Amino acid sequence: MQLGRVVGTVVSTRKSDNIRGLKLLLVRQVSSANAPLDNYLVAVDVVQAGVGDTVLYAEGSSCRQTAATDKRPVDGIVLAVVDTWEVDGREIFNAARGEGAAA
Repeated sequence: MQLGRVVGTVVSTRKSDNIRGLKLLLVRQVSSANAPLDNYLVAVDVVQAGVGDTVLYAEGSSCRQTAATDKRPVDGIVLAVVDTWEVDGREIFNAARGEGAAA
């Protein structure tokens, strides 16, 4: 799993039948220090995340192991909305206080 921030949505009116009904989000990877990276991914949302949310996402075959994505051609999935994280005992991110933890 990776940390990312939802930066947008993807809308497609014409698509394969086996991905109809799936919400698609554009996710930008962030580092463990909460810095944006240059990696982007279109991911299926199974946790009702939204633009601006910090999330955990996965890529690859593990994305097809949820009830919503079983046997569907999915290669990216948002699995959780992040509340907090810390590195080496220091809080890096706290959603309740906004982007990044208080200094």
